[in-house]
Amino acid sequence: MTGLIAWCGFFGAWLLVAGPIFQAAVELHDEDVARDEFEAASKAVVPRYPPASPWWWLLPPVAYYLWRKRSDRFRRAVMTQLGPEVLEQFISFINKATGWLYVAAGASLIAVKETWELAEHEEWHHWVFWVLIVFMALVAVGNAAFRMFRAQRVLEKHARLRAGAESAPPPPAITG
Repeated sequence: MTGLIAWCGFFGAWLLVAGPIFQAAVELHDEDVARDEFEAASKAVVPRYPPASPWWWLLPPVAYYLWRKRSDRFRRAVMTQLGPEVLEQFISFINKATGWLYVAAGASLIAVKETWELAEHEEWHHWVFWVLIVFMALVAVGNAAFRMFRAQRVLEKHARLRAGAESAPPPPAITG
């Protein structure tokens, strides 16, 4: 019975990882964001800041600080170019993405714990634990990607069929 409980905990924890990843993909895909306006503001209007010298990576904290400073300047410049409704959409998108990231990260930590307990119970080598972690993470992300891809294909096929049905001549009337 202990083995069954260990396996249930393992699969349950990984479902808690896969669920938020998929839900985030669905919600963020459906989020109404004016991507064109944001991209145009980031490409055309905003001045390009020169990157820090690669030599700064010899002192990683300094290089990170310089990278963050440049990134913050760029982000502020883009935000000033956006209209209020586009900025509101962007902030809403970032907040939802951050929320789902927290949920998926928490679930991932639980999944690591449950995977470790399963590996301990089954007396597997440590490399099996790491292979399981990587494999299950890929399955969780792959599931979301596959389902989003499949949904997009179904919608596109449906749109093509409806477009074809609307342009086809009406069927002949049946006379009796």
